[in-house]
Amino acid sequence: MESSAGKKRILLLYYSFSSQTNNLVQTLVTGLEEYRVEVFRERLIPLEQLRFPIGTISGTMSMMVETFFRKRMPILPLSPQCFENYDLIILAGPTWSYNPSGPILFLINRDGNKLFPGQEVLPLISCRGYWRLHAWGLKRLLQKCGARVGNFIVFSHPSIEPWRTIGVFLKLAGKIPEKRSWLRKKYRKYGHSRKQLEEAERFGRMIGREMSEDDGDIQSLDFNTPLSRP
Repeated sequence: MESSAGKKRILLLYYSFSSQTNNLVQTLVTGLEEYRVEVFRERLIPLEQLRFPIGTISGTMSMMVETFFRKRMPILPLSPQCFENYDLIILAGPTWSYNPSGPILFLINRDGNKLFPGQEVLPLISCRGYWRLHAWGLKRLLQKCGARVGNFIVFSHPSIEPWRTIGVFLKLAGKIPEKRSWLRKKYRKYGHSRKQLEEAERFGRMIGREMSEDDGDIQSLDFNTPLSRP
């Protein structure tokens, strides 16, 4: 359904813990807005704010265990605009211990049957590297709510393993891995690179261009590139 101005409407729902998803969302929207589309953004806000970095090894380990078992984290109510009619919903968030984040899982449990029936949903995943189980589980949950999920955008951190896992763990524990002499040559930066953000902007243009076409098909777009999934 198009807006009164003839623009296709996109709802972008997202949760960002360490700003990595937020950065991807911002650049994606920059690309989208080059085209004749209307974007409404809604950030999911947990009732209990999480601190980044977590700050301790024990706290990081505890969170990893809880998220492995898919702990839901309650969020504030969504704005009324989220329940309007949209041509596409982009659902963006990080991978937590192979799963969607707690706020995303809570959103689906609480609001999924109102938001997603009959909707085309495009998940955007920000992850360390292990995203496939997340994608599979998220697709199943969305389909149970009646959504159509035919494509994914995935951005994994560009550092190589095992340094990527070590670096992310230390970062969450508040240990600044980029400054450790034994690690910094292998792990230069936490999170996504500038080139990956530029790629997200390009993906936004791809989506905006496709949405502007009468017969546009989001499922046909190729988001699997060396920059998005190095």
